[in-house]
Amino acid sequence: MDRPIRIALTKGRLEKDTVRLLESLGYDCTAVHEKGRRLILPIPDGNMEVVLAKAADVITYVEHGVCDMGVVGKDTLMEMNGKLFELVDLGFGRCKFALATKKDHPFYDGFGVKTIATKYPNVTRAFFERKGMDVDIVKIEGSVELAPLLGLADGIVDIVETGTTLKENGLAVVEDVAKISARLIVNTVSLKMRQQEIEALVRKVEEKINDPADQV
Repeated sequence: MDRPIRIALTKGRLEKDTVRLLESLGYDCTAVHEKGRRLILPIPDGNMEVVLAKAADVITYVEHGVCDMGVVGKDTLMEMNGKLFELVDLGFGRCKFALATKKDHPFYDGFGVKTIATKYPNVTRAFFERKGMDVDIVKIEGSVELAPLLGLADGIVDIVETGTTLKENGLAVVEDVAKISARLIVNTVSLKMRQQEIEALVRKVEEKINDPADQV
């Protein structure tokens, strides 16, 4: 292939953390810092292009091969379950999926079917299936914390970082569902066609994040 290796980055914090990682490997990310409204940006000394996208679109672009690699949160990977390889846990963007409900509410008491509000129905369904529990899932796009407060749901499954938002709304974690962090993913065809280039970059990344004397 003649074109540079394309790496799709999740806009926002993961983008900034990934750029910091690439710069620590010696790559010139000036174009990304000075992006303006541009969404495809060159890293000329690495024969790479950065593509900025929303998390779900990062997976779509990598899965369809228009981007060779991507950086996305494990939360999006778990929800979308795309056909791609997850190569490296990058270690940043750490948080967790958790089941939460109103403070002091005995969530697991009783035998009725529970109603769960979430932005992540697939993650939620899989979690309760592992427990052998039937649940009704309500998809919420905005602040899921509202659902138990308004009586719409018995609990929520959502991403928790510090837990401050839950506490401020009178909610508490009942159980952790899964740990989350940023992952480096790759298109399966790209891994075959550009194996040497991709493996060389992955090796550099792994050496950097595994070096205790030089953490990013």
